[in-house]
Amino acid sequence: MKAIIPVAGAGTKLRPLTYTQPKALIPIAGKTILSVIVDQLLDAGVNEFIFVIGYLGEKIQRYIAKTYPDLNYTLVTQNDRIGTGHAIWLTHDAVQQDEVLIVLGDTICDYNVRSILDNPHSSIGVRKVDDPRSFGVAELDDNDQVLKVVEKPLIPKSNMAMVGIYYIKETDAMFRALDHHLQNRREEEDEYHLTNALQEMIEQGVRFDAFRVNNWFDCGKKETLLSTNATLLKQMNEENGMPSPHKYDTTVIIPPVSIAEGCVIRHSIIGPNVTIGEHTTVDSSIIKDSIIGSYAELEEVVLHSSIIGSDAFVRGLSQSLNIGDNTEIDLG
Repeated sequence: MKAIIPVAGAGTKLRPLTYTQPKALIPIAGKTILSVIVDQLLDAGVNEFIFVIGYLGEKIQRYIAKTYPDLNYTLVTQNDRIGTGHAIWLTHDAVQQDEVLIVLGDTICDYNVRSILDNPHSSIGVRKVDDPRSFGVAELDDNDQVLKVVEKPLIPKSNMAMVGIYYIKETDAMFRALDHHLQNRREEEDEYHLTNALQEMIEQGVRFDAFRVNNWFDCGKKETLLSTNATLLKQMNEENGMPSPHKYDTTVIIPPVSIAEGCVIRHSIIGPNVTIGEHTTVDSSIIKDSIIGSYAELEEVVLHSSIIGSDAFVRGLSQSLNIGDNTEIDLG
């Protein structure tokens, strides 16, 4: 089974973090967004991966090579970021005629991957939302068969948003539909949406079933990324337990937290809902509801609802910060 994971986007809603770090590599609950997706698929038996890279793609490439040295994967480069449909179209030579599972690179969901792969029909992951106008929307019949899909409808006829997970059995039909759209028309705002190709497949008689995900974690902007971090930390700590507080000098650990290897933490209170990357130093600080990158230094700060990039240095007062990599701030 092959999986396509598009990770070419610039992640503009998470700037300044994404000026120097691809969104897929932002730390969350002790992993990265990308590793959460890859591990979930590996556990379900997916054995070949196709990554569509673009913006800061060399960092994605180095991360995969270091973290998954034995992974069977292919890299496809999307130089022009003109939509998910275009990204998938670029994978034609790597996919050939095989069935594929497409998982967008910022999509973390709680669902049974194996059951989706066992479905005799192509499938689309959905979840009910309050306002579906910002999403691709699937209209379903009483048996959860997909009747129609529409990208960001002004007047939605369904509140079932597509979460960014697609199991495609008829890949020939998908690539023909994508090629038709790319060759014959420009989409709105110069983006080619996968949704329109899926709708053409439905009109040609391809059957899609909808499957409902248990949870859909949003990693697209600071506030939702922090809430996703908190939710995943809670799940992780329930399964694996919290780190030993005895490793850190005169420090109180309030779970759930994730602290990577090589950290030096002293005279501090950490948690709840805190992720700290590797080789970070925290001294005389209080941190809660935050994500801290690797090789950062925090001294005499009180942080909440904050994201601190890697190699950042922060010293001073209580603030709510959103700081990119390689930043130095002295708050006095």
